[in-house]
Amino acid sequence: MKEKIYNTIGINYRANRRADQRIVANLRELLNLPTGAVIADIGAGTGNYAQALAGLGFKIMAVEPSEEMRSQATPHRDVEWFSGPAEAIPLPDHSVDGVMVVLALHHFSSLEKAGNEIHRICPKGPIVIYTFDPRQGEEPWFKNYFPEAYQKDFVSFPPIDEIADLIAGPGPWEKSIHRFPLPHDLSDKVMYAGWNKPEIYLDPKFRQNVSGLALSPENIVQKGVDALRIDLESGKWDKQYGHLRQQESFDVGFRFIKCVK
Repeated sequence: MKEKIYNTIGINYRANRRADQRIVANLRELLNLPTGAVIADIGAGTGNYAQALAGLGFKIMAVEPSEEMRSQATPHRDVEWFSGPAEAIPLPDHSVDGVMVVLALHHFSSLEKAGNEIHRICPKGPIVIYTFDPRQGEEPWFKNYFPEAYQKDFVSFPPIDEIADLIAGPGPWEKSIHRFPLPHDLSDKVMYAGWNKPEIYLDPKFRQNVSGLALSPENIVQKGVDALRIDLESGKWDKQYGHLRQQESFDVGFRFIKCVK
């Protein structure tokens, strides 16, 4: 996993990246584990989802390589923290009842190695991954202002079926994929969270906490921000896309993957 990335863009991460309860509900339902079960959260970040699942009665082993991210975690008696990457998870064999990965997969340096490590600590699953595939959803207006960041997602995020095959690996694994259209009031401000609130892209603190924008050249991002600001002030954006402000959700391609033996 790319530790240095989040040591930089992880600053003040919790301000914009709060656990959304609808994502939490999906994680709980798909994991389908009894209260008290031990769950490994790989790429746990600041622990927002680890803490949410712990609050539901689970024991969480939170694995995160970035010191900056771990330092922002709120202590919880049922969340134990470990420093390490997905490709070398610092947990014993057969040590957890389930595994979750929440919007971290695209920062793994090797999906194959991460999959092998996940199987080592949880040989039969369930493994639940919340990720993104831009090929799966509707084309967002975002691409007209930030085309480089949008196109980069087609490289950063492999096709969802390929991810499911890589993480499950060979053998009698059952795989399923579940749609998650982004709600209009999503509290976990991912890069596409502003599909109906374009004003958030004008906020540099928001842009800092989404890797797709934070890792793009500053001059290119600023060009998109300036164009968006002009179109918002002139009313052009609302003339073209204002109907989105009335929608409840937008399917841009976020998905849950479940793998279990």
